[in-house]
Amino acid sequence: MKLTEYVHHDATGLARLVKTGDVTPLELIRLAREAHDEINPRINAVIEFYEDAETVSGADGGLFHGVPFLRKDIGATEAGRLQEKGSRLFKGCRPNTDSYLFRRAREAGLRTIGRTTTPELGTSGFTESFLTGITRNPWNMELSAGGSSGGAAAAVAAGITPIAHGSDGGGSIRSPAAWCGLVGLNPSRGRISGGPNNQDASFGLSRAFVLCRTVRDMAAALDVFSGPYPGDPFVIVQPNCPYVAELAQPAGILRVGLARTKWGEIDVEPEVLSALDSTAALLEEMGHIVTEIEPPCEPAERKKLRFRILNGLSQLGAASLESAARTLGRAINADTLEPINLKFYEWSRDSQVFSLGDLDDALRSMRFQVGEAIYPFDIVLTPTMPTVALPHGDVYSTTNPTLTAEEFRDASEALYQYLGVFNVTGHPSLSLPLAQSHSGLPIGLQIVGRFGDEATLVRIARDLEEARPWDQRRPGMRAGAPQVNR
Repeated sequence: MKLTEYVHHDATGLARLVKTGDVTPLELIRLAREAHDEINPRINAVIEFYEDAETVSGADGGLFHGVPFLRKDIGATEAGRLQEKGSRLFKGCRPNTDSYLFRRAREAGLRTIGRTTTPELGTSGFTESFLTGITRNPWNMELSAGGSSGGAAAAVAAGITPIAHGSDGGGSIRSPAAWCGLVGLNPSRGRISGGPNNQDASFGLSRAFVLCRTVRDMAAALDVFSGPYPGDPFVIVQPNCPYVAELAQPAGILRVGLARTKWGEIDVEPEVLSALDSTAALLEEMGHIVTEIEPPCEPAERKKLRFRILNGLSQLGAASLESAARTLGRAINADTLEPINLKFYEWSRDSQVFSLGDLDDALRSMRFQVGEAIYPFDIVLTPTMPTVALPHGDVYSTTNPTLTAEEFRDASEALYQYLGVFNVTGHPSLSLPLAQSHSGLPIGLQIVGRFGDEATLVRIARDLEEARPWDQRRPGMRAGAPQVNR
């Protein structure tokens, strides 16, 4: 197999070729390395391609049968491998815990061959840090790949691997999926276990999954990574059949809530709104019932609740950083934390001690208000992001020394207005690359399902992919192709 052929296939397609003997897992790893060596110096998405990648373990078989995989450098861990969280504070750290997610990856035949960039501590939606530099969007090198799974998204979009690990605590899978032209699902709370030592992370706000290019890869990944483990705080309703089998099932007639109005302080760009309207019209042509909905929270109430949530999480995060710093024998200062994260730490350390009950009440209140507002609908259609990909830095980077913590928080809250609410509620939410701007940039639209109902998302996403296929739309900066920067 040549590199130009490798980058054409999704993970499911490569797995089938391994199964039929047309290619071997070793050949795929060598092709991934070739793709990495060609493209990564330009986009800076992979911070470590394992020296022993050709000998990494993985089942001979499983749904993914030897397909190369990448790990985001925060969240789920591989025992003994570096995990630095994009931060100088954690430079050189090697966890001794193997996350269930990577155990399942190996059992399914995925071969984890390296780790991808993330902003420091996953705080920002722009993947740039003092430790690893700027990750560039393969569609336009002057623009952000999103975050905090921006390295994973850029690597998949550019063809290094067809699928990569990501995590989402406020939009960190869906945002880079939207800006890099990928499929990005944030599963229901509890669908993917964070065990053995991080179940229900951040009060259930953060979930791990993957970024990929096709709906069938997403369905297969759900089958691989779903399922409870001992220590999980609750067991979510389990699917009636494998998710890959849902690809053959009809979607039925769905009640669709359409979010045309902004949910934050940034207006939705006209091209994004046009893509939203066009997709709503397509859903109506398919026979679904589309109804416009208002924002599920009043802006002032939403901002108040988000402040209470972020205040509580920041203070818990500050305590966790102090504990980690003591263990590592390092100080928390400007040499170990970037400007915005240091300001958050100092603000949280010096603030009045929060009440855990207040945090729980704010989470409960937002879950109730949003859940009640969207309950009449089988799915909700929103923009993923109100804009196409934005330039690097500015008010969205934790490396910016001129911003206050409040300015950074408010800017981020406005930009990710359609995303973080569903981390709080736990609903599964999926970004699909359903359109492009006039300048050729991807436009992602978000479909939100009922809690625990990833099956409906698989079926409707399949229908939309068939009606408006996107797999042949590729960025100019990709492996095996003449390199262009728009």
